Amino acid sequence: MKFGYWMPIFGGWLRNVEDEHMPTDWSYVKQLAQRSEAWGYDLTLIAELYLNDIKGTEAPSLEAWSTAAALAAVTEQLEIMVAVRPTFHNPALLAKQAANIDLIAPGRLSLNVVSSWWRDEATKYGLHFEQHDDRYARTKEWLDVVTNLWKQDHFSYEGKYYQVADNILQPKPAKAPFLYAGGESEAAKDLISSQCDGYVMHGDSPEQIGARIADMRRRREQKGLPPMKFGVAGYTVVRETEQAVKRELDRITNVQASASGYGNYQQWLAGTQLEQQVSLQDYSVSNRGLRTGLTGTPAQIQDRIGAFGQVGVDFFLLQASPQLEEMERFSESVIRVLA
Repeated sequence: MKFGYWMPIFGGWLRNVEDEHMPTDWSYVKQLAQRSEAWGYDLTLIAELYLNDIKGTEAPSLEAWSTAAALAAVTEQLEIMVAVRPTFHNPALLAKQAANIDLIAPGRLSLNVVSSWWRDEATKYGLHFEQHDDRYARTKEWLDVVTNLWKQDHFSYEGKYYQVADNILQPKPAKAPFLYAGGESEAAKDLISSQCDGYVMHGDSPEQIGARIADMRRRREQKGLPPMKFGVAGYTVVRETEQAVKRELDRITNVQASASGYGNYQQWLAGTQLEQQVSLQDYSVSNRGLRTGLTGTPAQIQDRIGAFGQVGVDFFLLQASPQLEEMERFSESVIRVLA
């Protein structure tokens, strides 16, 4: 089992706590990335949003790709999974940019391909926002262009959304970046099982995650493609007693509909196609992280991780607050014990 984490480029993960002591600046994310390598973490996911959907649109957020390039230069082992939205990036230019970062950190760059969901953000940055299935049709073409440019020169492509003519991309990446994506709609699952290497999921129970993994495995086998890697989001609270766990859960889940990011949450629900209804408590910590159940004593969390491993989960993408302190605690009480 591998352990990854979301890089806190939004200043935290809690919608009801204004200051989580996780400053939105380069010094904090650099410190976290470097310490996480020593703590036994394997990868970090850098989300891509130009507006802050956690703390509200007026709050600061770091830009994903420049942050990824900087982290590539100051880390040694960490896989850097950076989100990318085809709506925001010309595929040929992004393929060049990704190849360059991969050469800074050979073999450590991966992409989390996101087909976008936030209409207001797109319009505020002057971009056209398409309907759900149209966004996935665009993503398919985008992936066709990017992956072929990493493999060959003099590549041409004529699609509905993208065209390139006799392209040359040199130098090539040291290793073609691993492609992850997530989504629960039929359009998403068909695309991901066809063109990606890994499937990342919102938090849920081992039983529900296991069913999704089994479905994606069937899709891959039917298409004659190799096995995928599977990851799950989770919010962690590890304490020595159940009473202490409950106190922390009470603190982080009392979000109100008046929270500054609540309007963005409503847009997200309207712009996605989910298999389940999402509660306000789910929203309080992002990505349905509490449903994963990584809250409890060290022994309880270790058992829960074992249950996910049995259904085919390969890695977790964790959130915690405040992140430096909680990630170190999780490392000492869970990762090092399971190593």
